[in-house]
Amino acid sequence: MCEPMNPAPPVTTTLTSATLRLTFACGRLSGVIDVVLPVLDEAQALPWVLTRMPEGFHAVVADNGSSDGSAGIAAALGATVVHEPQQGFGAACFAGLEACRSDFVCFMDCDGSLDPADLVDVAGPVVCGDAEMVLGARRPDRGAMPGHARVANRMLALELRRRTGLPLTDLGPMRSAPRAALLGLELRDRRFGWPLEMVLRAHAAGWRVCEVPVRYRVRAGGQSKITGTARGTVRAVRDMARVLR
Repeated sequence: MCEPMNPAPPVTTTLTSATLRLTFACGRLSGVIDVVLPVLDEAQALPWVLTRMPEGFHAVVADNGSSDGSAGIAAALGATVVHEPQQGFGAACFAGLEACRSDFVCFMDCDGSLDPADLVDVAGPVVCGDAEMVLGARRPDRGAMPGHARVANRMLALELRRRTGLPLTDLGPMRSAPRAALLGLELRDRRFGWPLEMVLRAHAAGWRVCEVPVRYRVRAGGQSKITGTARGTVRAVRDMARVLR
């Protein structure tokens, strides 16, 4: 389980799936957990993602200007849909967060690379009060993450470790946190620096941070806006470098 961060330097703890699935017996969960899904043209992956949402979790799709009918598909499958005209990963995530009403919230990509079933493991320690933030550390299938993305992710994790002492192995997009406390961090980045800023501000606020392994699959369709091209990865690294200044 996660240990208190203060006064000792913050650490991450890797927790087993079996342990985490027991955490929902802790009695702190009253109602559903909203799951923010930033979406830009994910019509092909949406049905699989939304139909695999675990019981007790509700999808909040933040549509960032899709032209392929993603918003309509999400609404037809029972998701809450919010529209964010400002382009940017962080802008969509923040719009989704503002639309959430649950005590605890999760985030995950909606391209089919992450399985919503893993949300149970990621949310467990936060629901039980053993952590304020849990990240899903991606374990990629063969071909799921291009080489340039692996290198960039490894470098980012090393820099985070150097700056904060957090021994993170991945800045994974699947994560959980208490909603009100997350809003209280007042995240400002509205581009690809959003996930990094969240971790940095959580660390600065003394949050306990854990990570758990999650499988990372080949995306269901289309091309990733970040890892799909070297250009996209460079843009994400540039946004994150701005946050690190």
